[in-house]
Amino acid sequence: MDSLLVISYQGGNKKALDLLVRRWNTKLCAHAYRYLDDWELAKDVTQDTWSTVLAKIHMLRDSNSFGSWAMTIAGRKALDTIAKQTKRKKEVKPQFWENHETVSEPLITKEAQINGILKVMATLPLEQKMVLRLFYLEEYSLKEISAITNTSVSTVKTRLFRAREKIKEELKIRKDEKRD
Repeated sequence: MDSLLVISYQGGNKKALDLLVRRWNTKLCAHAYRYLDDWELAKDVTQDTWSTVLAKIHMLRDSNSFGSWAMTIAGRKALDTIAKQTKRKKEVKPQFWENHETVSEPLITKEAQINGILKVMATLPLEQKMVLRLFYLEEYSLKEISAITNTSVSTVKTRLFRAREKIKEELKIRKDEKRD
């Protein structure tokens, strides 16, 4: 469907763009939000994304790749926004999950496990966090993540592996600390 809409818009049908916006706007905004953790910034990034899509859609050669192409643009714009914020603030913005304390009970609840994982994720490099989110939360394939992040599939695999290993290592350390 997206492919037909892209081709139709490239051929001059302005209504096709409206349909693409309806189909993709929420997805792009949610994608930007996962990077930024701020809905207002995510909406701004999404608007910038649509400006870029509008300016460059005529250069899109493979109309079937519209979704990953648009997601890539949104992701890069979100990363640019983070870089601008970091430059202005001179400090990294705390993530949502850093504000939540884990449950301290003898039996580790599922919520506590998730909180622990999220806290560890917050300490990972941005590239690893991004790959984890795209793979586990958005359920993209390795090939799709490769296209979105503009890296090789092997790089995506390496980042996933390193992120998982770091999470395992940190959770083991935390578990051992609680025993002491």
